[in-house]
Amino acid sequence: MRTPRMGIGLGVAIMAMAAATIGRAEPAARDGAVEAASAWLALVDNGQYGESWEQAASFFRSAVTKPQWEQTIGGVRPPLGQVSSRVVSSAEYTKSLPGAPDGRYVVIQFTTAFEHKASSVETVTPMQQPDGTWRVAGYYIK
Repeated sequence: MRTPRMGIGLGVAIMAMAAATIGRAEPAARDGAVEAASAWLALVDNGQYGESWEQAASFFRSAVTKPQWEQTIGGVRPPLGQVSSRVVSSAEYTKSLPGAPDGRYVVIQFTTAFEHKASSVETVTPMQQPDGTWRVAGYYIK
């Protein structure tokens, strides 16, 4: 016969196993998301704004039209000049973001130096798609 104490112990063991699985998944998620963000940023760096829109997550594409994106990013990036350096300063896994549907996200901050702006922070948020790929769902530069 199971006692309440055994049920609690089993529940704690299951929670610990689930936490261990999530813990292992998070570094893999971060790695995949950083790789996707870096590839997407390369498109933006090369002025391929339309292609960056096409490669973005469907959530991104539903929030902004391709012409809007090309106009907005085309007004922001060229004055900064070429990228001198870009380093990941943080990458945080989350399942929930304000204004976005629940899902699997990694909020990545890059410390970036441009030719005409020595210090900036780019925040790129890839979202895992139903097919398992990571695609950028948000971009912000400060």
